[in-house]
Amino acid sequence: MKKIAVIVAGGTGTRMGADIPKQFLLLHEQPILHYAISAFTNAFTDIAIVVVLPAPYLSEGKKIAEQFNTHTVTCIEGGSTRFYSVKNGLTLVPPHSIVFVHDAVRCLLTKELIYACYNQALVKGSAIPAVVATDSIRVINGNSSRTADRNNIRLIQTPQTFRSELLLEAFSQVYQDIFTDEATVVEALGKEVFLIEGDYNNIKITRPLDLVLAEKILESKK
Repeated sequence: MKKIAVIVAGGTGTRMGADIPKQFLLLHEQPILHYAISAFTNAFTDIAIVVVLPAPYLSEGKKIAEQFNTHTVTCIEGGSTRFYSVKNGLTLVPPHSIVFVHDAVRCLLTKELIYACYNQALVKGSAIPAVVATDSIRVINGNSSRTADRNNIRLIQTPQTFRSELLLEAFSQVYQDIFTDEATVVEALGKEVFLIEGDYNNIKITRPLDLVLAEKILESKK
């Protein structure tokens, strides 16, 4: 089965307070984006990778991609939302393949999670990594709130992984505001998606503290 990873790096990272998008910030002397790409190249020798980037940073992304000369790594321009960025990336997806859609700033992705997602998507058509919420959860309703059972709450991660025919059909739909990730797009098609156990270390770099945590996790692995 063909394999392709669409790495979404279209954000500007304003919450990091940096001068450059967070996917280009350095983590142990390498850009965050480098780690996201290398996670997939280390997992499969035959995987193709599409990196979706903001237009002003295409050349910067291509410099990083050149380090992976044993794999096909293509950089393309993103869209105005995540939906359109992923849709742009899907134009390069071959038929009859398994597609990983991954956040570029989840730079601690492991081979084990990639393999688990791949194997489940082969059988069930999809694999959405998720972990149990560990904090108390409250749901806002107007001016009041109510508690929610955190045992029934899952925090969703990437790579969200699908058979290509399912994902391509889903992204042929007209955009809706409810599309917050690929799973919601597939569900809007009337298809069920299937969760898989995620990884608590598979954090998303959003704020400066996340970068510090990622550095500590990398150090512990060494």
